[in-house]
Amino acid sequence: MKTGDMLRLDQAVSVQFMQPITVRVIRVLDWITYDGWVWIDCYQLGPTGGAVARRSLFIQPAHVQYVPPALFEGCQAPRTWAGRAPSRGARPVRSTPS
Repeated sequence: MKTGDMLRLDQAVSVQFMQPITVRVIRVLDWITYDGWVWIDCYQLGPTGGAVARRSLFIQPAHVQYVPPALFEGCQAPRTWAGRAPSRGARPVRSTPS
């Protein structure tokens, strides 16, 4: 498991995943854990492949299912806040002379 891998996590990975989720790995943490378990920082992915939450998860890597990136090809990523125009009625902040 490495940065950028896309994984499907279900109950085989950890009992916390009653409903399977898909994540993209940010990094595998080097925290001391039980044998066969690791902590990962990751982005939980929505149906279009866009990140919906950042999470730190405790999982068993032996049971993860790798997801091919092609699964999300052709999906349109959700709009981001960057580059959005200010809402109506927003006024620029005036600086006071010093």
